Amino acid sequence: RRVHGVGKSTFFNTITKSSVPAENFPFCTIDPSEARINVPDSRFLWLCDLFKPASKVPAYLSVTDIAGLVKGAAEGEGLGNAFLSHIKAVDALYHMVRVFPDEDITHVEGEIEPLRDLDIIRTELLTKDIECVTMAMSKLQRIAQTDKLKRWEFDCLGKIKEHLESGRDARCGTWAPKEIDVLNTLQLLTAKSAVYLINMNPADYIRKKNKWLAKIKAWVDERTGEPVIPISAGFEQQLMDMPADEREQFIKDQQAGSCVDKVVLAGYKALHSCHFFTAGPDEVKCWTIQEGTKAPQAAGRIHTDFEKGFICAEVMKFEDLKEHGSENEVKAAGKYKQMGKEYVVADGDIIFFKFNAGAGLTKKK
Repeated sequence: RRVHGVGKSTFFNTITKSSVPAENFPFCTIDPSEARINVPDSRFLWLCDLFKPASKVPAYLSVTDIAGLVKGAAEGEGLGNAFLSHIKAVDALYHMVRVFPDEDITHVEGEIEPLRDLDIIRTELLTKDIECVTMAMSKLQRIAQTDKLKRWEFDCLGKIKEHLESGRDARCGTWAPKEIDVLNTLQLLTAKSAVYLINMNPADYIRKKNKWLAKIKAWVDERTGEPVIPISAGFEQQLMDMPADEREQFIKDQQAGSCVDKVVLAGYKALHSCHFFTAGPDEVKCWTIQEGTKAPQAAGRIHTDFEKGFICAEVMKFEDLKEHGSENEVKAAGKYKQMGKEYVVADGDIIFFKFNAGAGLTKKK
């Protein structure tokens, strides 16, 4: 999401190696484009090198290129309602902000003023969220007068509305578990985590300086404290267009490399995602789960019957396998553990699940 003309589609093309239209006019991207990007993980590469499996399946991040918003989008300006619905369909946001002047690339608001752009986007999302909560309250207003549970829900919605009207994003509130349940039913736009991408021209990116960086960082820190990553869509485009040997030399000469891996990892973390591995000569695979997932539910990511018939999870830490070199050596060191239903799976765990096969299924490693 972004204001028009900030380099969003160009950057999307470079990280996904796709060809989304990136022309220099508003609403050039109307229908959202989606692509899967591998999540960089040196542990996965190491496991593939160790087991040399027939199948290699990395973790991935699904990224959607959504057209930009303009001032008044919440009231339908500039196809705004359609674009806001596209934002509602995703789980977290990359918010790209342009800080480079370029006469050949017009900005929908005229002058380059990134703090104004940030305020425009935030205001549009808050306005749409307030409208959503107001509609939910109107539906409950009559029944809440006689139903105690509905009255509590109505009051909860009032608290959320007051929070939003004070200019604070939904994700920045302090909410009780039951209030979070209500928030989840609303799917508010400002409840989604964000990563802020500051798009500079290649020269500024290489020298790692721009007059807006500190101001944008202060703006974000004051409101949400989320990640702020300087990027250059132009620089990434240059790298993508070079042959591999030229690219390596160019990076060395400029003392500046691609930021794509950093951006992808920040997006993955914004979703509160992590992954465990199943590993062997047949396949090394990353299984993406939410942070805090317990072993039976992690097993269910492989197959629902694994969760239903869960017995235990045999767990090796990646660091232990790397240190000792083999599963047998990890066992000999006393670091191969059997964990039960309450075990919270950690990022990078290598797991062998045991379960009651039930309908003829067998163990899965």
